[in-house]
Amino acid sequence: MQSINRFALKEWASVCAALAHGRQSILLRKGGIAEETDGFRVEHREFWLYPTRFHQSSDELSADAADLPDDPLAAAPRPGTVQLALYGVVDEVFHVADAARLDALDGLHVLALSTLLKRFEYRAPGLNVLLVRIYRRGEPFELSESPHFAGCKSWVDLRNKLPTAGLVPAISEDSFGAVSANLRERLQVK
Repeated sequence: MQSINRFALKEWASVCAALAHGRQSILLRKGGIAEETDGFRVEHREFWLYPTRFHQSSDELSADAADLPDDPLAAAPRPGTVQLALYGVVDEVFHVADAARLDALDGLHVLALSTLLKRFEYRAPGLNVLLVRIYRRGEPFELSESPHFAGCKSWVDLRNKLPTAGLVPAISEDSFGAVSANLRERLQVK
């Protein structure tokens, strides 16, 4: 793991809460408007998670994730700030090119099927599945919002190098290994 990192990946606050609690270890990415036709790319294998509430609504989540918008980790920070408490390390990236294969991801994420299909179909069919090891910080970093952070884009350069010392895994090594094996089996990857 890097000792410092200044890059963050925007993700729905409810998904961040699911990652923090070990309810999810994958990210399902397509890319924001700012990514234009290139779509999402894994520009950084390690990053802070930047929780957003933009485009997020409870009907975009699965029925068993109805509690997540109310989770303290999904709560909005005080106005004019962003809180970073989660750090992700990409273990592997998969690409799903066939919508019929999305069923293989059932139960591994907190998005509603309709949300997953919208992401899959956006611009061109396909979806990136990132298997991510999540680490938590005891106390979040609180940064002042900046116009530089705004916009429908996946990656944010925080312009501040934040230390990763003291982070603890959201799930155990054994649990992460089981998630990884399960995902590979479901996607039929050897």
